[in-house]
Amino acid sequence: MKKTVVTALIVLINVFYGIAGHTSALFSNQVDNDDRDISPYIYKVYDFMPAPGQFVNTLPKYLQGDTRETMIIKAETAIANDNRGTISLGGYGGYVVFGFDHEVKNIPGKYDFKILGNAFFSNSNTNPEAPREGGNCEPGIVMVSYDANNNGIPDDEWYELAGSEYHRPETIHNYEITYYKPDENKDKTPDPNYPFLNDTTYIRWTSNQGDYGYVSRNTYHSQPYYPQWITAETIVFEGAKLANNYIDESGTGSYYVQYAYDWGYADNYPNSHKRSGFNIEWAVDSDGNCMNLPGIHFVKVYTGVNQYCGWLGETSTEILGAEDLHLTDGDEDVEDGATAIEPLQAEKSIVLLQNPVTQQLFIASAEQQKADVYNLMGNKVMTFQLQSGTNHIACNLLQGLYVLVVDNQTIKFIKKK
Repeated sequence: MKKTVVTALIVLINVFYGIAGHTSALFSNQVDNDDRDISPYIYKVYDFMPAPGQFVNTLPKYLQGDTRETMIIKAETAIANDNRGTISLGGYGGYVVFGFDHEVKNIPGKYDFKILGNAFFSNSNTNPEAPREGGNCEPGIVMVSYDANNNGIPDDEWYELAGSEYHRPETIHNYEITYYKPDENKDKTPDPNYPFLNDTTYIRWTSNQGDYGYVSRNTYHSQPYYPQWITAETIVFEGAKLANNYIDESGTGSYYVQYAYDWGYADNYPNSHKRSGFNIEWAVDSDGNCMNLPGIHFVKVYTGVNQYCGWLGETSTEILGAEDLHLTDGDEDVEDGATAIEPLQAEKSIVLLQNPVTQQLFIASAEQQKADVYNLMGNKVMTFQLQSGTNHIACNLLQGLYVLVVDNQTIKFIKKK
């Protein structure tokens, strides 16, 4: 590529700075897991932060003096290995971050891993116009991360697995909610029409969409619903928010059905169903560009709806575990229809797995090929050869904005100290 062309390209990039280019790649993973004993199940829980909810402080159980660190350990004890205990993520935004002791490979056309929840379908729902199967389906949005810097902790880029609702107009991206710590001794406001609700203004919440509401307290769960190990007066969560998935089939508030979304969400289908599995090919960046990662090491799940279902309470995703399907003989073919909907993508051959860059460039490449890096003046400052698979390239550049060029593909990146 001639210097003048690169300079013109950089000018265009600066004009549209902040708008990410397509960074998808068409490659298959060439890196095998270490030749060692590995577990198909969750290895470690790195973070656990539930939103307020009726099962918070009980799943797992909070004891006086517990800290965030001890609650993370309790969550790990419940769902790591094949323990199949239960943790509740509470209302919208509550999350857990866990990882495997190896890379879960991205095998095209296959479900790569499964997340276990407690979803089930109801046999008593006889509505002939039901939109799909339903019962107790509390969808959690799933994000994944590849350990690009190979340090064993989830501090690399996160990518959402774009499920069936990702591109629907009802889905709100960049949703933010704030929960306010309640006064446990405040005057309660029961609902005279629903005796199971003994405080309808228990925990207030507001969102960046201008709406607000409350997590109500019910007679079935008397413990505090706000995480008791959190001393802050507010908790803030952000992400995508799915449309409500419940219907009051009784019309009187006595029979709620939470309908499953088609595919791509945790605690959305029964564990025995194929669609409790996940395909790493669904991963997209923050602009919706398909990533086609070589594999993943870490998973984040958060409650994806903000809804209250009468006597059932708030919808809260529950997690019982997760497993690498390629190690449990469960890597079945992805069902027809369970594929990304109109993803933004291009025929690209590399993915920059971490941006901004610190000491190394982490690049997944589809093949052996030459790569160049240019500064803002259009000067070539690095040249190196990429191998098929994941590449770790030492980067001693000064702090600033650069352009990575491979063949006709360009990716801008920021070099930090």
